[in-house]
Amino acid sequence: MSRSEVSRLRPALVIALLTIGLAGCQTFGDAISEPQAEGVAITSSVPEPTDLKYFPSSEPLRHGLEQFKRGNLGLAEQYFRDAVEKSPENAAAWIGLAASYDHIKRFELADRAYRHAIRLSGETTQILNNQGYSYMLRGDYKTAQAKLQKAYRREPTNITIINNLEILHSTNGGSPRPS
Repeated sequence: MSRSEVSRLRPALVIALLTIGLAGCQTFGDAISEPQAEGVAITSSVPEPTDLKYFPSSEPLRHGLEQFKRGNLGLAEQYFRDAVEKSPENAAAWIGLAASYDHIKRFELADRAYRHAIRLSGETTQILNNQGYSYMLRGDYKTAQAKLQKAYRREPTNITIINNLEILHSTNGGSPRPS
């Protein structure tokens, strides 16, 4: 290519590079005009953020549940811990974290996570059942039975609670259901 050909192409190259560079730029709050469809301009706007806080995602919780179901309890614990750090008011994340701690035998941390979940959602049947199972894992059958029976009184048809009481009965020789 000769020097005169390059000189003639230079303005076109500069315009092309500027167009490519500016194509991805957009400020918040500006209206975005889409190509016209059948003579109608479609306009949307992106609101200006008023607060630059982190908006939590449900991804860590979802991954924690998935890993817990797969039996990857160490990974589940990491995802649930991430979920509670990003969304500390999410009781489900705290319950998942507590259950993960139970299964990796970090019972003091499990107790702390259950207490936090109870502060957020109250003493739910699920938490009572999980705590009962936790105490069963520790060998504290008396506390396990008290928690599981309290859960059973709330939901006498809950198969998970019934199964946990049956496991407790076979392990401890205790009563599977409240009298």
